[in-house]
Amino acid sequence: MAEKPGWLNVVQSVLASAFGVQSQKKYQQDFNQTTIAPYLIVGVVFVVLLVAGLVLLVKWLVP
Repeated sequence: MAEKPGWLNVVQSVLASAFGVQSQKKYQQDFNQTTIAPYLIVGVVFVVLLVAGLVLLVKWLVP
């Protein structure tokens, strides 16, 4: 059974995947985990923050 990843490792994996720089070794480690829940939680939070940040940036730039 694979070792449970810490939250910092999950965040690093989600960010690396989002920017397309995830290594094949790390990709395989992530997919060998027994649960997907931490990756889903961090992924959803990342997307919500990204969208909110873009909305705020556009509101700031366009009067």
